[in-house]
Amino acid sequence: MRIFSKNLRLQDVTIMYLTGLAALMVILVASYQAPGNAVEVTDLQTPSSRLPPLPMPFRVPLDPRGELQLAWNISYANQEVYMELRVAELKNGVVLGMSDRGELTNADLVVLWNTGTKSFFGDAWSDSQGHVSLDSQQDYELIEAVQKPDGYYLLFKRPFSTCDPRDYLIEEGTVHIIYGFLDQPLASLEQLNLSRIHTGLQRVLMLRPDAPSPTLPPDVRTLEVLAPRVIIPSQETTYWCFIQKLPENMPKNHIVMYESVITPGNEAIVHHMEVFECSPDVRDVPDYSGSCDDKMKPGKLNFCRHVLAAWAMGAEAFYYPPDAGLPMGGPGSSRFLRLEVHYHNPLLISGRSDSSGIRLHYTPSLRRYDAGIMELGLVYTPVMAIPPKQHTFYLSGYCTSKCTQTALPPGGIYIFASQLHTHLAGRGVRTVLVRGGKELEVVQEDQHFSTHYQTIRVLRKIVNVLPGDVLITKCTYNTEDRSEPTVGGFGIMEEMCVNYIHYYPRTKLELCKTHVDTGYLQKYFSFINRFHGNDQCVCGDVSVTEQYSQIQWDAFAGGVLDSLYKTAPVSMHCNQSTARLFPGDWDKQPVPVVTSILEKPRYPCEGGAPPTSQPLTPTV
Repeated sequence: MRIFSKNLRLQDVTIMYLTGLAALMVILVASYQAPGNAVEVTDLQTPSSRLPPLPMPFRVPLDPRGELQLAWNISYANQEVYMELRVAELKNGVVLGMSDRGELTNADLVVLWNTGTKSFFGDAWSDSQGHVSLDSQQDYELIEAVQKPDGYYLLFKRPFSTCDPRDYLIEEGTVHIIYGFLDQPLASLEQLNLSRIHTGLQRVLMLRPDAPSPTLPPDVRTLEVLAPRVIIPSQETTYWCFIQKLPENMPKNHIVMYESVITPGNEAIVHHMEVFECSPDVRDVPDYSGSCDDKMKPGKLNFCRHVLAAWAMGAEAFYYPPDAGLPMGGPGSSRFLRLEVHYHNPLLISGRSDSSGIRLHYTPSLRRYDAGIMELGLVYTPVMAIPPKQHTFYLSGYCTSKCTQTALPPGGIYIFASQLHTHLAGRGVRTVLVRGGKELEVVQEDQHFSTHYQTIRVLRKIVNVLPGDVLITKCTYNTEDRSEPTVGGFGIMEEMCVNYIHYYPRTKLELCKTHVDTGYLQKYFSFINRFHGNDQCVCGDVSVTEQYSQIQWDAFAGGVLDSLYKTAPVSMHCNQSTARLFPGDWDKQPVPVVTSILEKPRYPCEGGAPPTSQPLTPTV
């Protein structure tokens, strides 16, 4: 057979060539759009008979309506997280992801999407514009997809670390979960842009201790501190305060466990809660139930700051170690408790009644040790400040060897939990134990910290702090959105750097914090003003806050301030529970020297293995 005629013109050959090239491009594009690395989801009804039921002890509603719920379990042996996503009503697909601060851009994603005829599951990522692409390295493994009466369930897993630069590293601390619903089918995943679909954000503590829950004593009693049928305001953010009295002449008891009590139907609105004990020096605190921000609230509520319990969405019950309990009642304690509930109501739901709160489990059979709470970090003072327009700026507070040598018993103390705290500019907090100039252990760390998600976190391993040890709390801040310096203080637009450690046995040391020496700070103000040609410095004549605001902030001024904080002597607040300093000279103390820094754990894909979770069973 002759394929080409001898009379075939060059034009005909050109047309045939272009037609063939176009056909080839169609084939290549179709091949490109087919989700070659994704898993086709075909079994939508029956779960795999090979799989035993997998317990999911941790769970949190993701969206305000509670239509999307995430549950998970952790395998420290395999360094994997098992996740179960329940979608109440699945339409055309769903997106789940993790990113540094909850951004839709540069996020690690897992996507279930429908093409109109088929459904696919795959590991994906978003670029700096929010455009989604299928990942060439598929690290999310689909285990099960099944329709149940209460929704559609996806069960999948992924390693803590994948060594894929586009994947999120699951580590200690807060994980920012993003989610989205697909409103229409996608012929190709590359058609998806996260900025064009309905999305949301939730924060969780993904990695938890895997020790079994202790058994409560037989004589345990309960006290519920609950909101009194509050009608949740139809506004996005509300902090509600309520004063509750303890029984008259209540003897000393030990709190051994507490848990949340959430009004059914409000699980997606009650964001976090705290119970504070009022100062025993304040004899009478008036009844109050109302906004914590109300300017007409009783002033005595400001003296109710001693944390007894703290819960955030997704947190489970909090247990004290078997040998310790938190004192409540008895001589020297207050009869008044303050409940604070944060309602997050972005849908502006109105008329919803709430009686959520915290249930305290306590026993009159006192345990061997009183547990205590100690403040580490920086003193609440404008002396410490963060320059404006900073992507990353660090402040560190110290509990010095001189203070621990003075205030701790010979056997030291045992830290079993902590609550990290900054305000809006905070991005990370790390407390480390230093002994002999060497970093020995990380007490607590959260490099994705958010002030919107604060709760007491049980340590994976109890930390023994001995007399002469140093505790350093280092906070990371971002002030790119601010044009003025951010000073330390109580206001939400001011800053803090605190770790409230929970420990035993209780000591008289209640506050172990520092700030830079004010004399050296005045030398800084004088030097920077002269450097910028201002010979009329009013240093010392106005407040520290005003002096910070008068600085001409540039890279040099910020760099010198950073060097000052790292090297200048500090004022040490080694305070007893009476708010008085322990005897000694605490001014102009040298900054603790660290000669050896802990290496970051390496994961299996990096040729190593991070420490496994350890139970809280120290020998005292």
